[in-house]
Amino acid sequence: MSSQQYDAIVVGSGAGGAAAAYKLTLGGLRVVLLEKGDHLPTDGSTLDIQRVVHQGEFLSREAWLDGSGRRIVPEEHFNVGGKTKWYGAALLRFGEHEFAPDPAHGCRGWPLALRDLAPYYDEAERLLGVRFIANEPDLARILARLQRHSSGWQPQPMPMGLAADITAHGTEASHFDGFASAADLKGEAERSLLSQLRSHGNFTLLVNAEVAALLGSPGAPTTVTGVRLTDGRSFSAPHVFLAAGALHSPRLLSSYLRGTGLDRTLPAAMHVGRNLKLHLLTAMISLSLGVKTDLIRKTTLLVNGRFPHSSVQPLGFDDELIATLMPRALPVTARRLISRRAYGFFLQTEDGSDPRNRVQDQSASGSLPILDYDERRLVPAAREHHAFTRALQLALARTGMVSFTRRIGLNGTAHACGSLICGSSAADSVVDRDARVHGMQGLYVVDGSVLPRSSRVNPSLTIYAWGLRAGQLAARQFLEPSWTAKQTASEAGCAA
Repeated sequence: MSSQQYDAIVVGSGAGGAAAAYKLTLGGLRVVLLEKGDHLPTDGSTLDIQRVVHQGEFLSREAWLDGSGRRIVPEEHFNVGGKTKWYGAALLRFGEHEFAPDPAHGCRGWPLALRDLAPYYDEAERLLGVRFIANEPDLARILARLQRHSSGWQPQPMPMGLAADITAHGTEASHFDGFASAADLKGEAERSLLSQLRSHGNFTLLVNAEVAALLGSPGAPTTVTGVRLTDGRSFSAPHVFLAAGALHSPRLLSSYLRGTGLDRTLPAAMHVGRNLKLHLLTAMISLSLGVKTDLIRKTTLLVNGRFPHSSVQPLGFDDELIATLMPRALPVTARRLISRRAYGFFLQTEDGSDPRNRVQDQSASGSLPILDYDERRLVPAAREHHAFTRALQLALARTGMVSFTRRIGLNGTAHACGSLICGSSAADSVVDRDARVHGMQGLYVVDGSVLPRSSRVNPSLTIYAWGLRAGQLAARQFLEPSWTAKQTASEAGCAA
């Protein structure tokens, strides 16, 4: 088949891919966005607990192996908008200190500072319609009692990507966290960015277009010139952006490096797939006598100075959803009765970078890919998460709430990041500060793979900001090749 020619190819339509495509298209490039999945239905099925939670109808069925060789199925989504269709709408910025290294916690530093991403954080928040929602009565009472009976817990307003009138839509309001809106009431990649590109003649979105391989320039494998799909079609462009996610972008790059022999000569190759981060995650269900009637629930972020790498936020779960987290030994009627008196919380702790935590592609041998992640390699993070969880349990107990917890295991890859880490040098990273793969031409990474730190909050907004910045830099380079070099030198001077 003949290759279709574009100025830029974007692989994946999640946060980073959509953001990069948005900037590239507005910059005048001819862009093709390749999405492995299809558009989600808008018939309400993506809000149905039975189909979404119990049947897992919209989850990937792709099998992997864990580090011990056991078969697992990570909770991945392949659809237009990627995981952003399903996320819990929390859109938080990383703190300034979270761009710096923290060796005691095993955290790598960024090759840029908060000020470099700040304009793109601003833009992402505008595009996604970020707003604060007032705490509802039940949560307000819990927080008041928590602060009255325990010290150190600091509530902060939660920036949310929810429509202002979502409370007028009961099912949407109680089923936004882990569900896809059928009425476009959540700020996400398709609704907030890609829909704005439909009228642009220089933008093409192709669905059910799974990329099988990267293509290089004959005789010059360090220059990537396109991609080939599983159906045999190929596309060419001087700019190729990987945005397939932290589990899948490393596999595409690893396969290409191995096939061209660059895995033996390119310094950055040894870091591909390594330093995977997932966050240490725990769901906590807290019970008290009163029936809980809050609708949104997820309106506050709680932090505590004793646990600088951790945060907690309410789950946006109603009683029916909370019942799914109850012990299975309980009868269904008992679970529903108890869940009406429960509030859910989502605890997360930043995990550091360990090169043994990694994604491994084994397509050359026909074997399943490997997701090798063990939190026992992250002693400071594991210690803090355990202490943080226990501290919140005790604090809530003083308010009259009894809590039980459920760890989110290896299948929970919603926050996967860091497997193509960005840095200043190919000696210890894969991608540079401008999203370009070290030592290669024409290849960029714009998904969560690049994150050197996972921070103590959800990574979505930072991935959007990174994608916007990378897309803008590439568009300006395309139109004025000398601009990027000047801009990078200017930013480096400011950081010095």
